[in-house]
Amino acid sequence: MAGGAVRRTRFAPSPTGLLHLGHAYAALVAEREASPGQFLLRIEDIDRDRCRAEYEAAIHEDLAWLGLHWQRPVMRQSDRLTAYRDALRRLAPLTYPCRCRRGDIRAALSAPQEGALPAGPDGLVYPGTCRTRSLADAGPDDVIRLDVGRAFDALGIDRIAFRDEAIMPSHDHVLTRDQFLDGIGDVILSRRGMGTSYHLAVVVDDAAQGITVVTRGKDLFDSTYIHVLLQKLLQLPTPLYHHHRLIRDATGKRLAKRDDARALRHYGEDGATPQDVCRMLSL
Repeated sequence: MAGGAVRRTRFAPSPTGLLHLGHAYAALVAEREASPGQFLLRIEDIDRDRCRAEYEAAIHEDLAWLGLHWQRPVMRQSDRLTAYRDALRRLAPLTYPCRCRRGDIRAALSAPQEGALPAGPDGLVYPGTCRTRSLADAGPDDVIRLDVGRAFDALGIDRIAFRDEAIMPSHDHVLTRDQFLDGIGDVILSRRGMGTSYHLAVVVDDAAQGITVVTRGKDLFDSTYIHVLLQKLLQLPTPLYHHHRLIRDATGKRLAKRDDARALRHYGEDGATPQDVCRMLSL
């Protein structure tokens, strides 16, 4: 990012449940890291089966209760399917359809190997079973994967690198081509029923919103290599990154909606103030 440029950050929740303390921390860090620049809100609602209008309304209410302010209009991913289709079309020469389910991938990785199966940011590392298939052969239930080896070859590079303001800020974080293939594999760019994936959508949206600093939890650190690769393929700018700590419960487990983490709004209903929440989060 050029010196003196306006910092633009975003908080991008999915409306699949109520916000909890982990979300509050992520939103507050994003706003803090934008100062004195611009803080944006984005609704990541591509998973139409799980997203709910009431949860989207609650996101706005809870963030306003925290005292956060953001630019409008708010970007919603469900309004941007054309942009994702365009990006997928540009990447088409480096992609292929895949019909494998999780059980197929696990079976392919299990034999004849022994020990723990290789896993990356998206779970088990895909072994490339469908890599020789053509997009012309794609069926309605197929996902679309990026052929990572061909992507590196097309770019003429042998590594991916990015800078992180929170983790070793004076050094580049580097992943070689072979490390990418072995530890991440051919990532999904379009999932069944969505027309895109988290990785593709977030890259396209960050560029569209002019985000200069991406703030998010450390659990997404390895996904950043995927995003930088896609940025290079789509000729989009690579922002700075800031992977912050995760908020955990009393047992040390990361807070998550699926684990019924206590909703942020319940603290307010019990009499807590936004300042009390900040103290709880050590902010």
